[in-house]
Amino acid sequence: MRIAVLDDDPAQADLICQTLAAAGHVCHAYGAGRDLVRELRRQTFDLLVLDWNVPDMSGEEVLRWVRETLSERLPVLFITSRDRETDITSILNTGADDYLVKPVSGAVLLARVGSLLRRAYYLKTPATKEVFGEFEFDLITRHVVVRGTPVAVTQKEFELALLLFQHLSRPLSRAHILDVIWKQATDIPSRTMDTHISMLRSKLGLRPQHGYRLTPIYGYGYRLERVETNTPLAADDEPTEEAGDA
Repeated sequence: MRIAVLDDDPAQADLICQTLAAAGHVCHAYGAGRDLVRELRRQTFDLLVLDWNVPDMSGEEVLRWVRETLSERLPVLFITSRDRETDITSILNTGADDYLVKPVSGAVLLARVGSLLRRAYYLKTPATKEVFGEFEFDLITRHVVVRGTPVAVTQKEFELALLLFQHLSRPLSRAHILDVIWKQATDIPSRTMDTHISMLRSKLGLRPQHGYRLTPIYGYGYRLERVETNTPLAADDEPTEEAGDA
C-alpha cells in the first residue's frame, strides 16, 4: 500500500517509513502540513499517518481538510506525543481512525496499520487468483484470462491491469502507479505508462461496449470503471493520454 507520513522530526519520519517499507509498503514523508495537502491534491495514497504539531498546518487541520475535501474515505492514523484524553477523543471525533501515543514500537505500528488497511480495503489472505467478473488473474503464473480466453500480457501489463481492477472506479494518480508498478524508478520515460495503458485497453478489451472504460484524468492519472454496455462511446474513450507526471 502507498502511505503518506506527516512528521516534522526527520528521525521519527525515517523510523516510521523504514518500518512500513520493511513490511512491503511504499512510504512518502512530509515535514509540513501544507506540503502534504499539496500532494493530496495531485496524487493518491492508501493511508495517512499524521503527527499533530507540524509547521504550516497542524495534523488536525490536515485531517479536517481530508474529511471535508476528499470524496473517498481515506484511513488516517494519528501518531503524536499528546496523550491527554481530551486530545485523543477530539481527534477521533474529528475523523481519525486510530490514535497512537509516541513512542510507538514497530510491531504495534504495523499491527495498527494492517488493521486499518484491512478494514478500509477488505484485504484478504493471499490467494492464487483474483477474479473480477469475466477477468481472471492467476497470481502464480501471471496469466490473464478474459471471457474464458487466455490473453498474452507482459509482467508490467499484468501488474498494471491487476492494480486497476483492484481499485475499480477509484482515480489513481500517475505517481501512485509509478510507485507500485515501476517501484519509484526515476528513468521511466513519461510515455511508458501511457503506452502500457493503451496496450491494456486493446488487449483486454477495456471499452464501453465490453462494459469497462479506462480513461485518463487530465493532469492526474487514470481510472478504470464499469459502464453499462449500451452506453454510447464518449469522445474521451480513445484519448491521447496525458503525458506529464503527477
